[in-house]
Amino acid sequence: MKIEEFFNVMNEVKVYDLTQRLSIHTPPWPSYMPLGIQYFKRLAGAHMGQGANGQIITTSNHVGTHIDGEIHFHSSGRTIGDTPLDFWYGPGVVVDISDQVGDYDLYTPEMLMNKAEIKERDILIINTGYHKYAWDQPESDEVRYFVNHPGPSPEFHKWALKMKIKWIGVDCGSADHPMNTIIRDWHPKRFKEAEEKIIATYGKKWDELFPPKEYYQVMHIKLFPKGLVHAENIGGEIDQVNNKRVWIGLFPLRGIELESSMCRVVAIAPK
Repeated sequence: MKIEEFFNVMNEVKVYDLTQRLSIHTPPWPSYMPLGIQYFKRLAGAHMGQGANGQIITTSNHVGTHIDGEIHFHSSGRTIGDTPLDFWYGPGVVVDISDQVGDYDLYTPEMLMNKAEIKERDILIINTGYHKYAWDQPESDEVRYFVNHPGPSPEFHKWALKMKIKWIGVDCGSADHPMNTIIRDWHPKRFKEAEEKIIATYGKKWDELFPPKEYYQVMHIKLFPKGLVHAENIGGEIDQVNNKRVWIGLFPLRGIELESSMCRVVAIAPK
């Protein structure tokens, strides 16, 4: 392709921002350090300097839209900065299942494949609809966003590996079901609600459907050693690319020690 042809193609695409807004009010994943911002100098002069505004940021890596790196749960895995740039972008699909899942529900591979074309080695972003409960939305509900959101069915992680999915993005607090994380212990009343729903739907108790030794944070512990990581807290303009095949890009910091990183996520599609 000649350079002019390339520019003509790029002039006919639109870039959609799938990133949650970031603020000191953005809640981190429960128990993690939130974002802190302070000025260390101002234009008029204060705190050791003048002539420019300067800020100091303190934060964990798990605030707002972020990518979990392999080393987050796998000591010998790749850090964010050691992961090649071309791993973070490529063809993929945003699948909207918001009309099929609610509090504590499970999503299945079949549910996703019935909504959109998913190919091997795709980047897969799942729209559960729970981005509408994010901190800056009209229906904001921090507990529901982190504690009640849907999660993957028992066979989901095996299907994702079989499909050679490049990486996964979710529009909620975790790619794992919250009741397969420590949140289960922190919110026993919510776990009781979740188990009652599971029994009513599948006829099994939670630990029968998800034996803890196999499924505790399975999307992290079982997949990260295989190189399949995920981005959490996707949001922004996600609803504008529902069930579409798009070019997806994720842009983390190139930190060679980083176990995870806040990032910008975009989808590129024809206008």
